[in-house]
Amino acid sequence: MRRWLPHPILTPTLALIWVLLANSLAPGSILLGLLLGWLIPIFTLRFWPDPAPVRRPLTLLRFLLVVGYDILVANLAVAWLILRGANHIRPAFVEVPLDLRSELGISLLANTISLTPGTVSSWLSPDRRILVVQGLDVADPEALIETIKRRYETPIREVFESC
Repeated sequence: MRRWLPHPILTPTLALIWVLLANSLAPGSILLGLLLGWLIPIFTLRFWPDPAPVRRPLTLLRFLLVVGYDILVANLAVAWLILRGANHIRPAFVEVPLDLRSELGISLLANTISLTPGTVSSWLSPDRRILVVQGLDVADPEALIETIKRRYETPIREVFESC
C-alpha cells in the first residue's frame, strides 16, 4: 500500500491545490488533480528519506489554522501599509534564536514565515541556531521574535520534534 500511496495526506492536498489553481470543478480538472496528487508523491519518494513524525495532530491542526489566519490578517496589514505610503513602513532584519533542531522543523518555520505577507526568512546561520527574518513593518523587534516563537516555532517543535 505504501508503495502505491506513499503520502496519503499529501495526495488529496495536492489534488485540492490543483483544483484551486485551475479554478475549475470540471471532471477533467479534478481527475488531473487526483492524478498529479498521486504521481508527484510517487516520483518524489526518494527525496523523502524519513516520514515526518506527527506527534500531536491536534496541535498541527491548530498551527495550520493559526497560519491561515495570520496570512489573511497579514495580507490586510500589508495592503493597508501600501495604501498609507512608504513613509509608514519600518523595515528591519531581526535575528530569531532557534530552539528547533531538525531540518524539517527549521524548514517548515522558515517557509511559514515567508508565506506570511510582510515577513521573509532571509538567512540561516551555519550552526542553525539563528534565523534572520526581514520584516516589512517592525515597530518592536523583540515582539516579532516572541510572536514567531510562540505562534510558529513552539507548535512546530511540539508536532515534529521530541521535546
